[in-house]
Amino acid sequence: MSFEPALILYEGDVPAGEPSGPLPTESEALDAYSRTVSHVARTVSPSVVRVDVHGKRGRRTDGPTGAGSGSILTPDGYVLTNSHVVHQAGRLEVTLSDGSSASAQLVGDDPDTDLAVIRIDAPGLQPLPFGDSRGLTVGQLVVAIGNPYGFGGTVTAGVVSALGRSLRSNTGRLIDDVIQTDAALNPGNSGGPLVDGRGKLVGVNTAIIAMAQGICFAIGERTASFIVGRLLRDGRVRRSYIGIGGQNVPLLRRVVRHHGLAQETGVLVTTIEPGGPASGAGLREGDMVVTFGEHVIKGLDELQRALSEERVGAATPLTVLRGTGKLQLSIVPGERRPG
Repeated sequence: MSFEPALILYEGDVPAGEPSGPLPTESEALDAYSRTVSHVARTVSPSVVRVDVHGKRGRRTDGPTGAGSGSILTPDGYVLTNSHVVHQAGRLEVTLSDGSSASAQLVGDDPDTDLAVIRIDAPGLQPLPFGDSRGLTVGQLVVAIGNPYGFGGTVTAGVVSALGRSLRSNTGRLIDDVIQTDAALNPGNSGGPLVDGRGKLVGVNTAIIAMAQGICFAIGERTASFIVGRLLRDGRVRRSYIGIGGQNVPLLRRVVRHHGLAQETGVLVTTIEPGGPASGAGLREGDMVVTFGEHVIKGLDELQRALSEERVGAATPLTVLRGTGKLQLSIVPGERRPG
């Protein structure tokens, strides 16, 4: 269903000092806002589900041990939610907006981006269309729908507070292109949709800052679209690894100048996995990693981002500082197994 905003305040570029028309009254503006939120709630709510977790894998329990939210992706029952909601769940149950319930199976989850896909078998499912998070602007209206504290179908509205944030997942890896919003989120909203004024998914609600007000985060649609594709195809997201432990350290200025480096920090190798890719490439403890392929490595976050699926099994140049010298090695990353 397409939906045109009830009110457009400005259209195109208006020269300074030349009003585009009379501004709406406060009542008119609030009415337009209310109509938009109400329309989004009616349109999107049938696509939002509650996800109940019963126990952990390998443990039996009768009652639910956790709950979150999810968005129906397809008419045949694929549902998008957060990894931290369903990871290692013993049994999953989904409750639809009409009150009916169905058991769910895990298709795949990716703790590194806190996203997961589960599947249910139920008739008449209404999928939620994806929007385009690249078109978001700060101050734009967004709506969150979910099941905070078990209160099903709860609707909150706010604005996009900031774009391009980074959020650290439970695995320690950074999630990029995160949306910050002041639409109120609470425990139980996790995995539910953040939608724009047209009722299209632009983010997956994932986190709040404890003791703060109006600082909430959603994983952007671009990340979600990519991860969903991988989970549906493989049941997991493949990433490469090189088998080192490291820490971020500053580089001496004279070393930066001497070697013409483009950064002032790098990754100090503190441990090397026996028999791993780094060991085979000749890395040593005490080496300083400064580039990997075409990527300048300023720290562990940059190195993790560079270790993508495409690097698995592909010989890649790796530049390290060893003592006073600079060496270029060739390393063949392996596939990192999910932990």
